[in-house]
Amino acid sequence: MSKPEPYKSILLQLQAIIEAVAPQPELLFKWKLPFYYCNGIPLCYLNQSKDYVDLAFWHGEKLPKFKEHFISEKRKTVMSLSYKSVEDINDEVVVYVIEQLLKINTNPFKLILSGTYKK
Repeated sequence: MSKPEPYKSILLQLQAIIEAVAPQPELLFKWKLPFYYCNGIPLCYLNQSKDYVDLAFWHGEKLPKFKEHFISEKRKTVMSLSYKSVEDINDEVVVYVIEQLLKINTNPFKLILSGTYKK
């Protein structure tokens, strides 16, 4: 991973959490971003921007807890958790999001393309 610090450490910490929680996660690169898939369904992706790292995901509207941590501004279907340092990562929130997304187990791309995705 060729990202500078602190982004490299943030990405590695988030990857460690995802890989510990998700059963047999598959890491694929789509649109030059690391996407995690489970059972062939996109779970989340990681994106390092200007001065933070996003853990981005779909179906955030279906997650009843921790909504105050979700960022959805200027986005139609994706929400994220943003971090500027490893210390900002709340393991409980990340684990909750991953566990809930695994329960939803619905491919967001198919919903978006079919026009049935409702935020």
